Amino acid sequence: MTPPMLGANPPVQRAIDDAIAGGREIGIQVAAYHRGRLVVDAWGGLADPANGRPVDGETLFNVYSVTKAVAATAVHMLVDRGRLDYDAPVATWWPEYAAHGKGRTTLRDVLTHRAGIPQMPEGMTPERLCDWPWMTRAIAELTPLAEAGAKTMYLSMTFGWILGELVRRADPDHRSLGRFVREEIAAPLGAPDLWIGIPDAVEPRIARQFDAMRPLPAEHLPPLYLASMPPAVALGPAVFERPEVRRAEVAGVGGIFTARSEARFWAMLAGGGELDGVRLLSEGLVATLNTPRAHSDEPDPVMFGFPIPITIGGYWFGGEHPPVCSAKNPRAICHPGQGGSIGWADPDAQLAVAICHNRLFNPATRDEDAILTIAEAVRGALKL
Repeated sequence: MTPPMLGANPPVQRAIDDAIAGGREIGIQVAAYHRGRLVVDAWGGLADPANGRPVDGETLFNVYSVTKAVAATAVHMLVDRGRLDYDAPVATWWPEYAAHGKGRTTLRDVLTHRAGIPQMPEGMTPERLCDWPWMTRAIAELTPLAEAGAKTMYLSMTFGWILGELVRRADPDHRSLGRFVREEIAAPLGAPDLWIGIPDAVEPRIARQFDAMRPLPAEHLPPLYLASMPPAVALGPAVFERPEVRRAEVAGVGGIFTARSEARFWAMLAGGGELDGVRLLSEGLVATLNTPRAHSDEPDPVMFGFPIPITIGGYWFGGEHPPVCSAKNPRAICHPGQGGSIGWADPDAQLAVAICHNRLFNPATRDEDAILTIAEAVRGALKL
């Protein structure tokens, strides 16, 4: 019998089971909070079809760019504490970043993907991806492709190292981003499985990934898309199932979460910065996070020329089309990840949802999006 507090579970579980039976998902978790209470905690399928290991509530999943939301939140916490300033240059805390004309780039430029350096450094390898000092030196030496604040160019991977290095330098204890998240976000929230760099002990819980992404010939990919995510460090199992990459702090795309822990993170944001009496962000600051950035309708040359609905806080908005249609409300803040993982906080409905899975897929339409079907089941169960 479903506990009363999880009364929304049965229809969500049916949607999960249908998606798995139809081959649209392999292994998946869904967790949701409504008005600060856990109302969905469901899962299904296989974490590893090769050995029959099932998904359970403790299975960990690669969530790729959903990690950016956690990294951005760490930065907001330091702004709240007076350690960072949105409108000050990145070089205030990281002088080396000023190289090659980047001295005027502000923290807000980075959060809104208008910093002008979407391209990854030359010579990327999985080994260099794991080398924080090498990566931050190389990013500091990048020459911007546009003046700071002048043009939208999605920071597919560089976003994480810029924010992570700012956290390390601005934090009084100079903690890495992964450690800051563990100690300042995960531990206070009771969300133990928000990993940016795993310890050995949790590795057996990680689900295997399956790449079902619709391939596109390289000649059809925008040059800046390829520069922002070089094939040598492509977002997929070949690189991100490597043990050393799992353990590294790949701060913008390397998060390994459970839906339970991630949903508590989003519930804190849906609750104005507080969950279960634990406040991580001031209510006033959180109220600004779903403000649209300037030039929101500007085509993004990294993202196939489409405008990306990003807030001034570095999150995405919900909307009507993939990859954000699961979040739906255009006032909701969310973040999608490569292959379909997504989490969001809807301040109007007081709803927070995390969906983690291991079948990486890029739906072109709403009808192809199994995650949307599951998200609608969550809202339907709650009559939202």
